[in-house]
Amino acid sequence: MLQTARLQLSNRLIYLMGASGSGKDSLMQYARDHLAAEVMVQFTHRYITRPAQAGGENHVALSEAEFQSRVQGGLFAMHWFSHGWQYGIGIEIHQWLAKGVTVVVNGSRDYLSTAASRYPELLPVQIEVAPDTLFERLKQRGRESIDDIRARISRHQMLSTRNFGCVSIANNTELSVAGNALVELIKSHRAQPSCV
Repeated sequence: MLQTARLQLSNRLIYLMGASGSGKDSLMQYARDHLAAEVMVQFTHRYITRPAQAGGENHVALSEAEFQSRVQGGLFAMHWFSHGWQYGIGIEIHQWLAKGVTVVVNGSRDYLSTAASRYPELLPVQIEVAPDTLFERLKQRGRESIDDIRARISRHQMLSTRNFGCVSIANNTELSVAGNALVELIKSHRAQPSCV
């Protein structure tokens, strides 16, 4: 008798959040590199109205007009505005979830309540960094004044995600420590093929 692989659908949507300077982009890349061969795990690319060469994450750059045309065409599963830029997640995630793929999204805390209401399978993951460490990282980046950095950290502390049952990953030491924790978390929520 011929055996065929059938997927157990987990339909997990890992929604990663973290303040600017928390190392979220580096952690996403670390996990992407370590899970590249995993068929049942896929990482989304964000569509952003920010130049492709702006640094940080590997994203798809769109003009404001391009972004709005995709909004009007219903081509985003999620979209939000933050810090002067538009962010979108493509509707391809619906196909991935339907196939039982675990999908990892670079999300926003401001958008969490909307995302959680639309996706019951969503698992929110908060990257936590000690305020002093966050302050030093933002200062070393040199993009903002000291007052702006303090305001950003204050806003970060006010944005609570406790009501959403967030999983927290601390990123205060070497990247590999938090990176391995994220990789193991994603692995624990991926679908497993079984033979029938």
